[in-house]
Amino acid sequence: MASALYDRLMADMKNAMKARNTLTVNAVRGVIAKVKDLTVNAGKEITDDVVVAVVAKGVKQREESIAQFESVGRADLAANEKAELEFIKGYLPTQLSEAEVADVVKATIAELGATSKKDMGRVMKEVMARVKGQADGKLVSKLVGAALP
Repeated sequence: MASALYDRLMADMKNAMKARNTLTVNAVRGVIAKVKDLTVNAGKEITDDVVVAVVAKGVKQREESIAQFESVGRADLAANEKAELEFIKGYLPTQLSEAEVADVVKATIAELGATSKKDMGRVMKEVMARVKGQADGKLVSKLVGAALP
C-alpha cells in the first residue's frame, strides 16, 4: 500500500523547491529522510501510519527546541522552529479534543474492566491504538491516570 501522505510530502517539497522556499524544503526534507530511514532503509513499506508517527515525533522535537531556544534568548532560532512546526503540523490528522480523548479513555476502561492504577499500561496501550496520531501521549496518560482509582 502506497502512502498518500508521503506522496503529498514529495509534491510539497517539489513545489517548495520551485518556489525557493528553503524553510519548507528543509522541514519536508527532514521528514522524508526520517521516513526513509524507518522504511526503505529497513526493507519495509512506506505507510501513512509511519509518516504520521515521524511527523508527530518531529512536532514534539520542534516544541522542545522552541522552549530551549526561548529559554536562552534565541528568538531568531525559535521563530524558525515555530515556522517549521506550523508547516509540518499540517500533515497530522485532526487532533481530538480533551473531552473526546476522555470519552475514549472511559470507554476503554469499561471494556477492559480496568479497576486500578496497575491496569494503566494495558489501558494506555489500547487507548493509544484507538487514537493513533490524533492525541498526544502526555494527555492520554494524564486522563488515564485521573480515571483510574
